[in-house]
Amino acid sequence: MNKALLAGLLLIASSLQAQQKDGKLTRYVNPFIGTGAVNKNSLSGSNFPGPTVPFGFVQLSPDTRDAPDDPASGYDYNDKTITGFSHTHLSGTGVADLFDILLMPTTGEIKAVPGKAETPGSGYRSRFSHSQEQARPGYYQVMLQDYGINAELAATSHVGIHRYTFPKGKDAHVILDLNHSLDKKRTYWSCRIIGAEIKMVDNKTIEGYRILTGWARLRKVYFRAEFSQPIVSNVMFEGSKSYQGLPLVNGTNIKAALNFDTQSQQQLLVKVALSPVSVENARENMKAELSDWDFDGTVKETNAQWEKELHKIEIEGTPIQKEIFYTGMYHAFTQPNNMADVNGDYQASDFTIQNAKDKKHYSTFSLWDTYRAAHPLYTLTQPDRTADFVNSMMRQYNTYGYLPIWQLWGDENYCMIGNHAIPVIVDAALKGIKGFDLEKAYEAVKGSSMLDHPGSPFGVWEKYKYIPEDLQSQSVSITLEMAYDDWCVAQLAKKLGKTQDYNHFMQRSAFYANLYDKQSGFFRAKNKDGKWLSPFNPLQYGGNGGNPYTEGNAWQYFWYVPQDVPGLVKLVGGNQPFIQKLDKFFSLKDLPGEVNGNASGFIGQYAHGNEPSHHVAYLYDYVGQPWKTQQYVAKVLNELYNNSSSGYSGNEDCGQMSSWYIFSAMGFYPVNPASGIYMIGSPVLKQAGIKLDNGKTFAVSTQNASTVNCYIQSVKLNGKLYNKTYITQQQIMQGGKLEFVMGSKPNQKWATGTSALPPVQSFFNN
Repeated sequence: MNKALLAGLLLIASSLQAQQKDGKLTRYVNPFIGTGAVNKNSLSGSNFPGPTVPFGFVQLSPDTRDAPDDPASGYDYNDKTITGFSHTHLSGTGVADLFDILLMPTTGEIKAVPGKAETPGSGYRSRFSHSQEQARPGYYQVMLQDYGINAELAATSHVGIHRYTFPKGKDAHVILDLNHSLDKKRTYWSCRIIGAEIKMVDNKTIEGYRILTGWARLRKVYFRAEFSQPIVSNVMFEGSKSYQGLPLVNGTNIKAALNFDTQSQQQLLVKVALSPVSVENARENMKAELSDWDFDGTVKETNAQWEKELHKIEIEGTPIQKEIFYTGMYHAFTQPNNMADVNGDYQASDFTIQNAKDKKHYSTFSLWDTYRAAHPLYTLTQPDRTADFVNSMMRQYNTYGYLPIWQLWGDENYCMIGNHAIPVIVDAALKGIKGFDLEKAYEAVKGSSMLDHPGSPFGVWEKYKYIPEDLQSQSVSITLEMAYDDWCVAQLAKKLGKTQDYNHFMQRSAFYANLYDKQSGFFRAKNKDGKWLSPFNPLQYGGNGGNPYTEGNAWQYFWYVPQDVPGLVKLVGGNQPFIQKLDKFFSLKDLPGEVNGNASGFIGQYAHGNEPSHHVAYLYDYVGQPWKTQQYVAKVLNELYNNSSSGYSGNEDCGQMSSWYIFSAMGFYPVNPASGIYMIGSPVLKQAGIKLDNGKTFAVSTQNASTVNCYIQSVKLNGKLYNKTYITQQQIMQGGKLEFVMGSKPNQKWATGTSALPPVQSFFNN
């Protein structure tokens, strides 16, 4: 049997056995889902298995790569060795960064280099086996086979705690590596250690920092590490030089080997507190969150925090469905991350130190991904945090003049296109979420739509009424996405009675049509002279520059007009041509010789592994053939998610891939995330109940759900027959029950009339 397949089967079996041992929802969370592809030609999720609290600052996890790049989480389930345990990680991203303050316990000869992954036993890395590894919310454990050391990890919001059990009769060391980072040879968003320091405070305490570049342009990471046993001696390393017993070392490539006497006490605990602001704040974080040495209590407390979050949606389904669903919630609630220290200090986007009175300042905003479904999920399950997210994003507007595009560690990295903080803020405002200044929010979304910034040339936008490719690469994708953002600005303007702004941004939201080529039937790139770029191949992929399309092709971006689906239908000549084009999209298997690295999870040209395709299966709902939406949504749910290490068909992308599953498994999805409208698909769960912040519950029940019975036969809302292809935010927030009856054949009479279709504008304006 294939080794990767066998490992995946063992993972599934062990996780299902673990679920039966207690009655908590956390028993269904399997942190190994999405940590490693079955083969080199597939994507898995790029998730990490180590402990973190919901939306916490520290993500303490093993790294199987010395210089992580792909997967971006630093951990690959298929790897055979671990190089150490670092305290910060990204979950599901396509680009690597963080990996701060790596510790590795060792025995025997002191080695100051991590070694080579392809040479087990080299350097200080160690072999490990999944049969001696486990992970659950708040806890991770692995046996380091080369040393016979059992390593256990737990975490609070700002502190990681390690428990190492050393073998008897062996010299015990802990390697502290401040040079460990993403791949420093990477040619994009290159990494460089600018400066670092390790300082012996006393025989049980070390403090220090490192300053480095990377995906985030400048990061400062301060730490305080406390040990449960005395450090009997040390060796400091600066590059290739070593120094016995130095109290301090600084430089750009520094490490320390800390030596312990474990003859009488084999167990060593280490607490590491982090701060992006100062060593003093790291000390304060430690004192506030983990002043004692209660490892097991920390595990219990973190698990309880996750249990509370998971109960916001309670479901009934198969054990595997529960595992995928609750692990999805776990991944969705891993970020954004609260960057504020316990005293409220944080590093602002202009690199100054500011203070948040409410002790909350969030970053890790993967907005090109998460505005589609993750943030709408937060509005239902995390309304208070949604307000905190909005306030945090508006702080960048205060310093930059525009909202975040992709913000990491409080810094704008300009990854991806559009400015999708706009739909996140507009969605929150239109749904009535409290806790932020509505007029200030409008100022921010309008200002971010007027001031030129990287990837958003608004002067060009206003002049040409499209983005010319010879003036801005990725022009077709930017045109389509900016048009959507403009629609969102218009909706908030209308809510606030700003009629002139509403009219202006609605006009701009229609600019997408200016790149539609009737002859080819696609959105195509033009230069500033108005001429189409040639030659044109709708199958040809673009990446992140040098092509009119972003991480997709003309087929995948054709459908990106979520603000005006009727207008898109009209462009192609009506319902039937639109349906025919959708049918071809889901059946056309021809691919060019080279595709973007994010292209995966194919159904025809539909690529579930990347976000531009995520809403497309629901478009049949708009043109009178909802049974085809049901067919393809069910296919994605049942075939492109699983509970193995390769559980996702692409990068999990900070909760977006999980949020698609969470919504779709319950039976609905926000095609236009800021409209207050959810299109109905094909529910797979027997029961689901969303516990709303107003004290009500919106419940969904499904009769006869199975992989075969994917077609809706009938629907009731609060006991009355329901024949619409959508439900609204208002209906959900009122509480009640949505009941589906499913069958193996389409019911083409359900929800097929014009009255079944959603409003043209947002629900909030109708």
